[in-house]
Amino acid sequence: MSLLPILRWPDPRLAEICDPVAEITPDLCRLADDMLETMYAAPGRGLAAPQVGQMVRLFVMDTAWKEGPHAPQVFFNPSVAEVSDTLATQTEGCLSIPGVSAEVTRPDRVRLSWTDRSGAACSGWFEGFDAACVQHEMDHLEGRVTLDHLSDGARARVLAEYAEATS
Repeated sequence: MSLLPILRWPDPRLAEICDPVAEITPDLCRLADDMLETMYAAPGRGLAAPQVGQMVRLFVMDTAWKEGPHAPQVFFNPSVAEVSDTLATQTEGCLSIPGVSAEVTRPDRVRLSWTDRSGAACSGWFEGFDAACVQHEMDHLEGRVTLDHLSDGARARVLAEYAEATS
C-alpha cells in the first residue's frame, strides 16, 4: 500500500462528476486500500476517489477509528436510496480543504446502497456523524465540496480562513 497525494481545492477535478465503476478489479481494490492508508495518515474519517485524482464512484470511510479500533468501509458505486426529513447541523472538515471547517446542515439519517469490494450488493442506514460523512463523500462523487453548501457570507469566511491556513 502507499500514500496518495490529496488534491486541494480549487483543483478542477474536485468539481467533476465521477464515472460508475464498471467492474471491481484488483487494481480498484488496491486503490481502496491506498485510499484507506491515505485517509488514516491525513488523518481523516472519509476519502473519496476524486480527492486522489481518480474519477470513479468510490469512497472509503472509518468514522470511529480515532476513538476505537479501525472499522474501514469501502463503497463502490454508492447511491442514496432514502433520507430522513429531519435535519442536523454538524461541523465538517475536508481533507481537500485543509485547515478549516464549516457548519453544514444535512438529513440526520440516510440509507445508502453500494457494492462492496467482493462485488456484493449492500444497503444500510447511517445516522448522526456517519450520515454526515456518507453524504460528504457522496458530494465529492457528484463534484461538490463543503463550500457548495454554505451561504455567501459563510463561504467568504471559510475561504478567508483557507487562504490564511494555506499561505
